[in-house]
Amino acid sequence: MASGSGTETSPLDNGGAEGIASFAFELGVLKRMRRAGWWHVGVRDPESVAEHSLRVAHLAALIAAHEGADPAQASFFAIWHDSQETRTGDIPHTAKPFISGGDNEAITAVQVARMPTASATVVQEAVAAYEAQDSAEALCAKDADKLECLLQAVEYRAAGHDGVQGWIDSSRAGLKTETAQRIADAALTISTLSWRDR
Repeated sequence: MASGSGTETSPLDNGGAEGIASFAFELGVLKRMRRAGWWHVGVRDPESVAEHSLRVAHLAALIAAHEGADPAQASFFAIWHDSQETRTGDIPHTAKPFISGGDNEAITAVQVARMPTASATVVQEAVAAYEAQDSAEALCAKDADKLECLLQAVEYRAAGHDGVQGWIDSSRAGLKTETAQRIADAALTISTLSWRDR
């Protein structure tokens, strides 16, 4: 990813500040938007897209640390991986054959159009790098997305929701890095409360 932060060094004017503030309000939608696929198995109040993205960012850094990639960069890509869902909503895989969620880079370009060049470039470059999947950091971020879905499915199963095995199987099958595969396999053998063990 090119350094977008050096693109524009002038102080932020009112128009630029308003553009960023407007985008920040838009990103707030992700805190209220639910991950819709879980409704299919009876989860009445599934995690939000923002909650999902936070753990994806954590996992991306941890995976990258063991894959020889830059943890901060992988985590940064992960933060933006679902930011377009403010415009499209969270589209379950069962709906994708029938509707188009749009091109994530094109959606991002519309989202950041009112922001100053420096800010817009940072977001657009992160999304483009994640979508291209041609760096170790992007691969770690993508694996983190799949791994987070697997973990969430295991947690919902532990809470009594049946029918989540499809999420577990497809997420595990999609993992590319050895680190993510090992974490997934471990997650399938331990309790979701193992972190409380003394």
